[in-house]
Amino acid sequence: MKKMTAVILCIVMLMGVALAEGQLAGGWKAAENPEITEDVQELVKKGLDGLVGVGYVPVAYLGSQVVAGTNHAILCQATVIYPDAQPSFVILYLYEDLQGNVSILNIAPFDVGALCTYGAE
Repeated sequence: MKKMTAVILCIVMLMGVALAEGQLAGGWKAAENPEITEDVQELVKKGLDGLVGVGYVPVAYLGSQVVAGTNHAILCQATVIYPDAQPSFVILYLYEDLQGNVSILNIAPFDVGALCTYGAE
């Protein structure tokens, strides 16, 4: 529970900085609300269709980037499918084309310790 609280605190802090500036690096626009809506759940479901071996649970919608379609960044809790697997956090980057097809751009590890030292001893 402490780890989840720390992760959420760091996300809120990072989103606050991004929102204050109106943009994330590389033309990314920070989400006005990081809530996981039904649309975000459907986007993740489409993007991960057919991917096996790891379960992904969306935690926060981070932002988007308009290209020839839209890139999306979503913080997810990832758990490898095997007994006693420990979950980790990743940023799932998805591309949604103009026809609504969704594909994975990248799945990047999210190291909260590298970003936040709140509560560090």
